[in-house]
Amino acid sequence: MAILLPEQFYSLAAGVGKSFYENLAGGINAAVTVNNTSAFPVDLVITRVNAPVVTYTIPAANSLTLSVERLLVAALLASAAGPVFGTIQIATSDF
Repeated sequence: MAILLPEQFYSLAAGVGKSFYENLAGGINAAVTVNNTSAFPVDLVITRVNAPVVTYTIPAANSLTLSVERLLVAALLASAAGPVFGTIQIATSDF
């Protein structure tokens, strides 16, 4: 069964990070969509079960959608360049 979590708005000051999804019960398959509507890049930090932490940089005024197996944590991190804002949405599935 798939679950579409509510869209979340983010506004992070320069150099600040925040977790937007955590599954500490063993991970779950998910799709993560980040829309960066700010003038500075934002980093999407993905932590998965038995895998290295991966960071994706989303440039200003761009978006990214990822399909992730065994997702534990999805977080956003603003660079030191400046504040960022936009939306993040996560859809999970237990297939």
